Amino acid sequence: MKVMNCLFPSLLSAVVRTRRSIAPKYLGLFAFTAVCTASPAFGAERIYVTYGPLEVSVPIESLALFAASGKIDSNLDGFAQYAKKEQLDQIQRVLQARAEIRAVTIAQFLYTPQGEVLLERLGRVIQTKARQPGFYAIRAALILAAADPEGLTIVNVLRKFPTYGIRIDIDRGLGIAEGLTTLVNRSNRAIAGIAQLSETAASEPFVPSGEMLQPDLPGPYTWKKSSVTLTSPSRDRTFEIDIYLPNGSPRPAPVVVISHGLGSDRISFEYLAKHLASYGFAVAVPEHPGSNAQQIQDLVTGRARDVSEPAEFINRPLDIKDILDYLTDLTATNPAYRGQLDLQRVGVIGQSFGGYTALTLGGAGINFAQLDKDCQLENETWNISLLLQCRARGLERKEYNFTDGRVKAALAINPIVSSILGETNLSNIQIPVMIVAGTADTVAPALLEQIQPFTWLTSPNKYLVMMKNGTHFSTIDQSPQSVFLPPAAAIGPEPALARRYLSGLSVSFMESYLNGKSNFRPYLEPSYALTISRDTLGLRILRSLTAQQIQQFSSAPVRSPIAPPPIAPLSPLSPPSTPPIAPVR
Repeated sequence: MKVMNCLFPSLLSAVVRTRRSIAPKYLGLFAFTAVCTASPAFGAERIYVTYGPLEVSVPIESLALFAASGKIDSNLDGFAQYAKKEQLDQIQRVLQARAEIRAVTIAQFLYTPQGEVLLERLGRVIQTKARQPGFYAIRAALILAAADPEGLTIVNVLRKFPTYGIRIDIDRGLGIAEGLTTLVNRSNRAIAGIAQLSETAASEPFVPSGEMLQPDLPGPYTWKKSSVTLTSPSRDRTFEIDIYLPNGSPRPAPVVVISHGLGSDRISFEYLAKHLASYGFAVAVPEHPGSNAQQIQDLVTGRARDVSEPAEFINRPLDIKDILDYLTDLTATNPAYRGQLDLQRVGVIGQSFGGYTALTLGGAGINFAQLDKDCQLENETWNISLLLQCRARGLERKEYNFTDGRVKAALAINPIVSSILGETNLSNIQIPVMIVAGTADTVAPALLEQIQPFTWLTSPNKYLVMMKNGTHFSTIDQSPQSVFLPPAAAIGPEPALARRYLSGLSVSFMESYLNGKSNFRPYLEPSYALTISRDTLGLRILRSLTAQQIQQFSSAPVRSPIAPPPIAPLSPLSPPSTPPIAPVR
């Protein structure tokens, strides 16, 4: 469920600036902002908006009339005159929007620990007429609206609120909104600063080492795919693995393991597995039971009570270890695999929860002290991923060391690591690391989960990749097994281009650090990223960044993140040569 998803930045900034001197005539307009900011979560006959001793009310049916026809009746006329036409148009679109979520689906989520944290936070701002927290009323209204033929719209949720009226505490709402505004501004400054650093580092033109390569395009090898069911010898856990073995490539082949994120499956990165196999890598893609698409399906149908149990923070890295042990045994006992795999040259790629998985294998353990500190603010944070990370506090308190010496490189896409691993443990990683962040990631915000953690890494070979307008879902391919298909706005622009970026980066990174091929290193440099970057989905690479630099960015004026590069436009992902040079393998 998307929460806090339709904030009007211009209106909100005006509200925050005038917070201490709000006149009664503005309160109705601020109610619209509060309704939208808090996501569909109110209902009744009237909305009562309070700010200190002041109170005004708006009939629900006046909002319904405005949503249906754009007509502003006498109840809204006094408020609407203070809004710009484009703001009113946007409010109307938001009121009309319908979320395609079944009642059983939303009910199951709202009864999970993560759902209840969000309800508790909303309930402080959205209250009953009698000023009681709206926790239970919000949950009931959302479920009832989703079950109604009209569906999950804001107006319908308002109507389903199970008390006569709903009270919106503007003062508390503005406090929450101000926190979001602060984070957004800090993020924009950091992203803009990183873009500038990357562009400065890319001042020298891209020059390939030898002849031009095109790592984003398929390699020269064919491959064969096989699927096996692996039962862990030490755990009561059985899971599926897809293995992609290249044909005709030099042997033994290095191994790359791809770990999917929460609610995904092994099909979600099938495109990446095939791409790596075409370059001669043996690729293993596991399905992590307990945090895959089936887990979400079980949650929806009532067979599971949580989006993911705390034990998954242990099981996921152990899944990868079991795979590597299984492949080691396979090369020793199965003639078809003898001499085929090099299990001392392993790379791990993971997205989101899989990013955490990859970095634990690279040398970072669970940081309970950091979790205890950060999770005190679980009900206040805008970092949605913290709701998942804090679940690890339910684990047995002991030292978990998942480091695997066979793993020589880790690539983490949108990883969730700020608290579960923390600065102390991330600094233990000494293998080459690449972290990929999306500037529009609302699940694992780039500043909190990728940019700041990147500064904690001490590995001499580390890369921060920024995708302008990239989201948490940009690199995930659609899978027929997925329960939810994110809307286009959540996926972001040009997901095919995002996947192509990731394919090229993955090949260049693994060729450089598993195969030691120096001719792929230039394709990991800021100048190459600037060369292939497209404005709608920009690409920047940075090799170094400090906490002090982020602090400096925070005090700089806000500008648009990752401005278009000051170079002549090039066709997407085409090397800067005319005519193009055929790829050399």
